[in-house]
Amino acid sequence: MTVNEVRKRYLDFFSKRGHAIIPSAPIVPENDPTTLFTSSGMQPLIPYLLGQEHPKGARLANSQLSFRAGDIEEVGDNRHTTFFEMLGNWSLGDYFKKEQLPWVYEFLTEELNLPKERLWVTCFAGDELLGLPKDIESAEIWKEIGVPEDRILFYDATKNWWSRSGTPEKMPTGEPGGPDSEIFFDFQTPHNPAFGEKCHPNCECGRFMEIGNSVFMEYIKNADGSFGKLPKQNVDFGGGLERLTAATNNNPDIFMIDVFDSARAILEKRSNKQYQGEALLQKSFRIVLDHTRAASVMLDAGLRPSNTEQGYILRRLIRRAIREVDNLGIKEAILGEVAGGHEDECVVFARRYPD
Repeated sequence: MTVNEVRKRYLDFFSKRGHAIIPSAPIVPENDPTTLFTSSGMQPLIPYLLGQEHPKGARLANSQLSFRAGDIEEVGDNRHTTFFEMLGNWSLGDYFKKEQLPWVYEFLTEELNLPKERLWVTCFAGDELLGLPKDIESAEIWKEIGVPEDRILFYDATKNWWSRSGTPEKMPTGEPGGPDSEIFFDFQTPHNPAFGEKCHPNCECGRFMEIGNSVFMEYIKNADGSFGKLPKQNVDFGGGLERLTAATNNNPDIFMIDVFDSARAILEKRSNKQYQGEALLQKSFRIVLDHTRAASVMLDAGLRPSNTEQGYILRRLIRRAIREVDNLGIKEAILGEVAGGHEDECVVFARRYPD
């Protein structure tokens, strides 16, 4: 499938289930001085997750343009990017686990036709010291759906808890968060023992890829460090559009999906090297592809390279892309041409997304 096909199927699926399709928020946040970029679909919805009524209702869905500078050093492997689209659906005090998990499973297995036997899930193991219970309920729902018990694993808060600030102890007073249940696709590639004796969903060898995460946003951090319940139980789902597209094509390399085809071909032609060749050169290909894509969106949003804030991140992306272009043996200016290879998808999508 293509990125456009996966995005459309997702939005149509949740629209049919009573969700209002809301526009992607700008990549540069509005009225949020706490962060430089929009990094997830839930970020612009914080007031509503805390209890404010949303003008579009209690069921929402969208595809959010997102950027995470924290992943910049990870770019170069088969799955990490700084810029991506995050498919999201939210329940603001409406439905909860019993509706959310079956819907996600139905979307993955019936709309995207992902093989059921290739899906693994993880749940929150709990934290007794903080008074946060183990998420037995989600695991039981997964078993009822049909996921075998041996493909349902529990992890601690470093893996199966979500808030903007990370694990529970890092959350500031007033921050919402909750346990999550993640879905992984098994590409069945050989395990690399350099990443540990046994392979598992959170292994970094590349066999497994996280493709979706249902956050059950039900807690708020109190001033004394304890956790209270939010006024409403919320669902916050996020699914990486590029990763989901890679899964539909049974290819663990997200840089082989359609949105990178034109830009990748330009790099191959101008470098006279093959993307599927030497591992170190492939890493350079990936960094250039990601960074030019991210820079295109930032430039279209009106940002310009500078020494501070968002402009500094943009400058860093461009400088890193130039370095990797040099590693590919390309001596002439090429970034504008490569960026043009991304024009037909991410920038155009941002401009046309329904308001």
